[in-house]
Amino acid sequence: MEEWLVQEIERLLRQVEKPGRYAGGEYNAVRKNWDEAKVKVAFAFPDLYEVGMSHLGLQILYHIVNQRQDALLERVFAPGPDMEALLRVEGIPLFTLESRRPVRDFDILAFTLQYELTYTNVLNMMELAGVTPVAAVRGDDEPLVIGGGPCAFNPEPIAAFFDLLVIGEGEEVIHELLDVYLRARQEGKGRAGFLRDAARIAGVYVPSFYEVDYLSNGQVAGVRPLLPDIPPRVTRRVVGDLDAAPFPVRPVVPSIEAVHDRGMLEIFRGCTRGCRFCQAGIIYRPVREKSLQRLVSQGDALIRHTGYGELSLSSLSSVDYSQLCPLVDRL
Repeated sequence: MEEWLVQEIERLLRQVEKPGRYAGGEYNAVRKNWDEAKVKVAFAFPDLYEVGMSHLGLQILYHIVNQRQDALLERVFAPGPDMEALLRVEGIPLFTLESRRPVRDFDILAFTLQYELTYTNVLNMMELAGVTPVAAVRGDDEPLVIGGGPCAFNPEPIAAFFDLLVIGEGEEVIHELLDVYLRARQEGKGRAGFLRDAARIAGVYVPSFYEVDYLSNGQVAGVRPLLPDIPPRVTRRVVGDLDAAPFPVRPVVPSIEAVHDRGMLEIFRGCTRGCRFCQAGIIYRPVREKSLQRLVSQGDALIRHTGYGELSLSSLSSVDYSQLCPLVDRL
């Protein structure tokens, strides 16, 4: 890492309204040895720090990747208008919080797509990072750009900007992607070879390997694979057993107040209600509950490892948890 960049970032922190958005060094943050990691991932939340640090999915993937000996994952958020202006004027690239390295130095730039209004932030962050937005003309020396989250279920509006998108839940597929990436690099396959292998992973959609046909009104008429070994249909990933799924009991504690400033305990995933207006109630089916004992253990560990005085029982409809009263009593 270049010392001049660290010094420049320190100087900028004294000029913005909320330096805590960019300073890093939070309690439970993970700082790994750059040279020892074989694959380096920048996890990008395309909104402000206070919003992104309220997102449980970020904490889960941060925990999963950084538990691997061969990988590291660092965070980057959309800068506020004051910091963005300084980055542009000073010619300083967008950087991650943990090591303050330029995002472009990472192997993979992974965006979580939580809502459509952040799409312009995605492109803005790529520009600030010096990453070519359009995947078809992105160079081999640039990071792979991948996306996931709820908006990935309707990928076509943003497909041109991503090398691949993950459809469904990420706890298991993230390991498969990193393993395939490391194997492809070891075999010297390059970007195209990796994408060919990744497209065979369940839940992975590589837009460049498909032809999308449209109706006259703009609706999708059909999607066809361009290569014989590419699956004609991408099947969403679903984690079957939440008790066995990794969960962070040492989450990063924000250094400034976040939107949801408390410990988050996911009690179940999915919803039985079936409301037609609710995307999450459909895409996170079926309903899967965590066991009472598992939740009590995780809740106790969260309090001990964070210092929070409040826990949020996170789900789409927490009153539907079958053991809610015993859980509240034991917490």
